[in-house]
Amino acid sequence: MSPFSKSLTLSGRRIVAACVRHHSSLTTELIENMDKKATWDRFYTESSSGSTTFKNFEWFFGFDAVRDFIMPFLQTKSHPDSLLRVLDMGCGTSALGPCIYRHSPLPVRVTCADISPVAVRLMQEHVRAKAIQPHNPSSQLEFVELDCTQLHKHYSPTSVDLIVDKGTTDALLRSKEGKGKAGLVLKQCLKVLRSSGSLLQFSDEDPDARLLWLETEAQEQGVMAADVGVQEVGVLRGVCYYCYQVTPRSVVISNE
Repeated sequence: MSPFSKSLTLSGRRIVAACVRHHSSLTTELIENMDKKATWDRFYTESSSGSTTFKNFEWFFGFDAVRDFIMPFLQTKSHPDSLLRVLDMGCGTSALGPCIYRHSPLPVRVTCADISPVAVRLMQEHVRAKAIQPHNPSSQLEFVELDCTQLHKHYSPTSVDLIVDKGTTDALLRSKEGKGKAGLVLKQCLKVLRSSGSLLQFSDEDPDARLLWLETEAQEQGVMAADVGVQEVGVLRGVCYYCYQVTPRSVVISNE
C-alpha cells in the first residue's frame, strides 16, 4: 500500500469512527459511499430521528477551532458596494456557516450548501426556530441543496470571495468512487473564486499527500492554476489537523 493510500485509509477510519458512534449500522456505507447523496440523506435522517432537540453535527471540529484561520479573510472588501460571498461547501448540519454569518464584521452573504436535501431542510428549520443575529445587519444567510461538482449552476465565474471546505474533499477522496469528483470540485472552486479569493480545506490528511494532490489537480494543460499552501491547525483528540489554502492564479496558455 502506498503512503498516500495508507494516509487515506487510516484517516478515513478515524472519520467513520466518529460518525458511527451514533450510527453503527452505517459503518460500511459511510466507508465506501461518502460521495453519495443517498448515504448522507440516510445519515441525517437517522441523526434527527427520535430526538426533539436539534444538535449540529461537526465533522472534525467546530468553528472555534478554526475561527482564526477564517476571519482574516473577511476583513477587506474587494468590491465596496457588494457583500462578501462565502460558501460553506458540504455544510451538512454544521454550525460553521452560521457562525461566519454571526461573527463577520463586514457584510457577507453566506451560502451553506449540501448535496443532501435532508441536511438542508434540518438547518433551515433550525434557523427558523432559533434566529441567528448577524454581527453586520446587512449580512445574509442561506441554505441550498447543491452538488458541489456543479458550482457553476449556482455561481457565476469569479464571483465568490471565500470557500470553506471542512471535510468535504476528505469524504470524496476516501470514497470508493469519489476521487474523480474531488478533482472536479477543486476545478469548480477555482472557476467561481475571484482572483482575490481563496479556498480553505480543513483536513487531517498529511501535507505530503494533500499538497501533491492539490498541485496535481490544480493544473490546466500542465500549467498551475492555483497557489497552494498549508498551515497546521493543531492537535485535537490525538489527531493533527491542517488548513490547506488554495488561491486561483491567472493561467496563460500559449498557442505555440
